Amino acid sequence: MTLFRTAALGSALAILAGTTAMAGCGIGAGNVSIIANDFPAIHTIAEAAEACAGDGLTVTANMTKDHQTLNLPGLTSNPAQYSVAVIANSSIVPLMSDGLIRPLDDLIAQYAPNLPDQNKVTVDGKVMAIAFQANAQHLFYRSDMLEQAGVAPPTTYEEVLAAAEAIKSKGLMEYPLALNSGAGWNLGEEFINMYMGEGGALFEAGTANASIENPKAVAALEMLKNLTAYSNPDYLTFDSNATQALWESGNIALATLWGSRGGAILDAEGSTEDVVKSTVLAAAPTVGGGSIPASTLWWDGFTIATNISDEDAAASFQAMMAGMSDEVIKAHETDALWLSPAYTPTPASVGVIETVKAGAMPYPMLPYVGLLHTALGDNLAPFFQGSQTAEQALAAVTAAYTTAATEKGFLK
Repeated sequence: MTLFRTAALGSALAILAGTTAMAGCGIGAGNVSIIANDFPAIHTIAEAAEACAGDGLTVTANMTKDHQTLNLPGLTSNPAQYSVAVIANSSIVPLMSDGLIRPLDDLIAQYAPNLPDQNKVTVDGKVMAIAFQANAQHLFYRSDMLEQAGVAPPTTYEEVLAAAEAIKSKGLMEYPLALNSGAGWNLGEEFINMYMGEGGALFEAGTANASIENPKAVAALEMLKNLTAYSNPDYLTFDSNATQALWESGNIALATLWGSRGGAILDAEGSTEDVVKSTVLAAAPTVGGGSIPASTLWWDGFTIATNISDEDAAASFQAMMAGMSDEVIKAHETDALWLSPAYTPTPASVGVIETVKAGAMPYPMLPYVGLLHTALGDNLAPFFQGSQTAEQALAAVTAAYTTAATEKGFLK
């Protein structure tokens, strides 16, 4: 599998080349139904696509944090409930493995012949998705709070802990830090980021055998637990929306957030001038003396369902391309780090760009990584609640993953 390589991502971030603009919609008849995560860049694209509706064309969008539990059954039905699934590194594999998304080469040739290669997610020689933005989790900090606490901006997670302690000990904030640490997918992602920052490998080389019962994995868990000690006690419920709300309300000074949240946080809507002007986006910290950020690189893109008519597939492709046209990108530059020639880097993109420059690794693109991610999300909470040791939690993860991977045929 050759999937949106790190070199291509680095090149895209360097030269910011990308999508083909559509000169108006002019799509014709068809039904477009989008299932996607709920974040600003998707709203931008979906709203622009919805503006194409009319003259026999319908466009609807369901943007929800539950998209990963809805897209598989929604695309399995025939006809599919959704014609478009917006996905990322981790979520394309199960859709592809079950034959639920179609190759896009013919649609590209007809409707976007000049689409650059760095926007094409290619698997076994076929384009299976169109990437429209780069993303990574990285550090957000309040410069005013750090100055009052007398600490320098942190570049390692050990320094993040020290900064959180200084802020708390000086009575500036009771819970100065937040992560997307909600039990489930988010907690699994936080572990993967921290573990890869520690230099850990998720699988034994060349196999589907999990490789997470080791000192590096224990260190990753212990660092996460130390960080959450400075977070609100409800941290096992936190997702991106919750963490962003805490930031905008001025209740935290340090956070690990997706770069795609930067635009919304810096736009002053729902926040205050003091919070906005003191917010700084920086590279993801290193951990444990490592040399690369404790984060993973992601792309977001769209796919087209298999179980729909060719007419709806063509309409869906054109509507999504209209949604990511140069005109749309220029009008919404702060919403994402767009992979588009129309995009000019903004303060909201600095954290992702610096994380890429610092050498963050791409999220693993393996057909069984989603099973391990799920096992992590489902089995790590007891460690944070104090009912299991790190070793016990990691053993439970391995057992759950091994069962799932065996059922799927990845292990024997």
